[in-house]
Amino acid sequence: MSRLRISTRDGAPAASKPILDSIYRKLGVVPNLSRLIGSSPIALKAFAAFQDGLSRTLDSKTRARIALAVAQVNGSDYCLSAHSYLAINFTKLPPEEVALNRAGASKDPKADAAVKFAAKVARKRGHVGDADVSAVRLAGYGDSQIVEIVALVTENVFTNYLNKVAETDIDFPIVRTEALSRRGG
Repeated sequence: MSRLRISTRDGAPAASKPILDSIYRKLGVVPNLSRLIGSSPIALKAFAAFQDGLSRTLDSKTRARIALAVAQVNGSDYCLSAHSYLAINFTKLPPEEVALNRAGASKDPKADAAVKFAAKVARKRGHVGDADVSAVRLAGYGDSQIVEIVALVTENVFTNYLNKVAETDIDFPIVRTEALSRRGG
């Protein structure tokens, strides 16, 4: 059971309802994470604006890959479950690609560089080296895209940490981060 209160969509603060309704229109449900953030209309509004802006960065498959890698690094079962479901069902990534992404890799060479970089940024809390920046540049990412990759890591760190703090009940098919660790990923 979640350590923080997760209201129903109808029981959310009035200022959160328009954003939660928008999420419902997009997904057909309002996930527990959204309702959790919605307990603070200010946090929900800020997060929704950040997320909306970042939805125009890179491509949807690369964004999904980064989310999977960061959730794995941070041990967030909620986010890993959500992003695995969304990656397979909405972004149409095959399960074997999702497994690679969780391990900080991709079959796609350009995406591989972005995912490796994002995973390292998350693991090292931003303390990456010149070689790491050079590798992502060599794959074809410019400075603005490197900023966007770091912003995507940051967006995902927020939800990873919030779900860890709250122990949010998982409302997606459950995927555990330790399952990859046991396989050597």
